[in-house]
Amino acid sequence: MDDNTSEDLPPHSRLSAGCKLCYEGAKLVLFLTGQCHRDCWYCPLSQERKNKDVIYANEHKISSPDEMIQVAKRMSALGTGITGGEPFYNLDRLIEYTSALKKEFGSTHQIHLYTAMAPNEKTIHSIKNLVDEIRFHPPSDQWSHLEDTAFHQSILIAKKAGLDVGIEVPSLPNLNDLEHYLPNIDFLNINELEWGDYNADEMRNRGYLLRGDVSNAVQGGWENASHIVSLPKVHWCSSDFKDRVQLRMRLRRIAVNTAREFDEITDDGTIIYGVWECDGKNETIPGDPDESLFERFDDRIETGWWILDEISDFISGPAYFIERYPDGGIILEVTPL
Repeated sequence: MDDNTSEDLPPHSRLSAGCKLCYEGAKLVLFLTGQCHRDCWYCPLSQERKNKDVIYANEHKISSPDEMIQVAKRMSALGTGITGGEPFYNLDRLIEYTSALKKEFGSTHQIHLYTAMAPNEKTIHSIKNLVDEIRFHPPSDQWSHLEDTAFHQSILIAKKAGLDVGIEVPSLPNLNDLEHYLPNIDFLNINELEWGDYNADEMRNRGYLLRGDVSNAVQGGWENASHIVSLPKVHWCSSDFKDRVQLRMRLRRIAVNTAREFDEITDDGTIIYGVWECDGKNETIPGDPDESLFERFDDRIETGWWILDEISDFISGPAYFIERYPDGGIILEVTPL
């Protein structure tokens, strides 16, 4: 394997049900809270989310289950992945939001949950029939003796309750300590270790280096996983795969549902359109295009990039192309005319 790349996707037989939907870009990402009882040095959360009691559905900050449902509908979500922070940190919220998803979309809406806790039997039974798949994140210093920890008891309880049960961890050097535990779980997901703004100092202190100029992955992640990833039940999820496949597929689903007639959807799932800064409510558009091909605002007109290009010689005021994530997502590039 080339040192500058990492494996994209092993056979689907190694993927959990939740991972299969992620591969299709069909999962809503529900960030239930940034609060957490642990302080993992490799945590990649941003300053806006880490240790903050905030809720996000995909990239949208929300405050209610109804808002979450609307975001899920805009991407035709077939399932939801719940993350944080620690989702069990607020059990009432977890139950409220998963109940809303199941009520709206039915029992076939697949929900998986990440947790760094070892919940007891009462807690696990409170999410039975709401969460379909649970992914435990035990600390690395327990991997060699998981049978003697509270995580083992939680795993047994979750399996007995009928949940699909796995472990999900980053690609740390002692991954092989988990090999002996594979018979006890349905799957093991290994996420390529990633460099983030919040964990950058810890990465430097431990001597980690970026794998490439355009990747957040650190060097050595694949090498740490290369043995155990060849075993049954084990799935390697590379940083490249998340960026190039998983995110792109999810964005394309959202774009197809939310793009205006004049928004061009790119292969990456972003949208491109034109902006003319003007008295948007009263300005006349040269060529008088169909009303479906532009949208008026107080301070601008938005239209197809090709329309703006055609009329650029006949208008005054700033004009430019915008590329952004769909559904009001972040702006990636502004290109002046």
